[in-house]
Amino acid sequence: MHHALYLHGPYDARLAPYSLREGRPGETLLDVAAVGLCGSDLHYYKDGGIGAATIAAPFVPGHEFCGRLTCDEPELGLAQGALVAVDPNKACGHCEFCERGHPNLCPNVEFIGAPPFDGAMTEQIWVPKSQVVPLPDGFSPLDGVMLEPLGVAIHAVDLAKPRLCERVALIGCGPIGLLILQVLKVAGAGEVLAVDPQGHRQDLARELGAAAVGASVEDVRAWTRGEGCPLVIEATNAPEGFRDAVRAAKIGGRAVLVGIPDGDVYTLPAAEARRRGLKIKFARRMGEVYPRAIALVAQGKVDVAALVSHRVGLDEAAAAFGRHAQNTPGVVKTLIYPNAL
Repeated sequence: MHHALYLHGPYDARLAPYSLREGRPGETLLDVAAVGLCGSDLHYYKDGGIGAATIAAPFVPGHEFCGRLTCDEPELGLAQGALVAVDPNKACGHCEFCERGHPNLCPNVEFIGAPPFDGAMTEQIWVPKSQVVPLPDGFSPLDGVMLEPLGVAIHAVDLAKPRLCERVALIGCGPIGLLILQVLKVAGAGEVLAVDPQGHRQDLARELGAAAVGASVEDVRAWTRGEGCPLVIEATNAPEGFRDAVRAAKIGGRAVLVGIPDGDVYTLPAAEARRRGLKIKFARRMGEVYPRAIALVAQGKVDVAALVSHRVGLDEAAAAFGRHAQNTPGVVKTLIYPNAL
């Protein structure tokens, strides 16, 4: 009998028996090796949905995952037992946005781990072979899981287009923010001024290369003598994240918003953004970035393991959601190992 972690609604996560569906043409079956608890999973847990994507019936979250093939897949050049990552974004491939090269914006997407599509917080999962990402020898399940959030960070930095040695304000040092910090350094950005209210995340930002670390946007303004930074990247879950990104930005600057705010609402005094004449971009998921994510991990240019603060079995997954929702000190990233620790 399989088991899975189900989200029933706000603050209602339960472990229960899970009936594995039949496979479909073009799919392969994986034993789930590990799955990450993502900020968007947490929004489903706290708010019962993200925008129009709401929990209409209990569903299984988990879109950051990797697993082992349960059979040989000659067309993929992979043998039974091979560890693979999975791109959860199954875009339609034929809409206007897919044809323009933006599968992350596809309105017809089937996204593994977003309702109504069950995700990987269970022992086994069927996935499209087209979404399977082979991993290099030596990659661990942790490495495989972290490729998806690293891909989000790469996409955010692609949108930001940091200039060589340009000073950047980073608002939010959760897992995505800390990955963005590292990708910014690889991309040639200058000093990164990082902000987060939690001390343990400030410490991690400092260890991973931030030039200065503070608790609020007021620290950015103090460091820059009230001028702000030419580039700001926001990666928080706070309704005030947009406002803080604006307040950290220099007149004529750019801001990229990556975070999803609690309650799906931004709090923003309009005049501050308008009078700065800011260029604003919103990041959604990612494009075709897995090869670069794999290269960054394989070459040791991004430390993904530093972000993983907790590793639990499937029976502890509901408690892990609770810890993240309460902003428990010391929590950064939880990985769930459904089959074995």
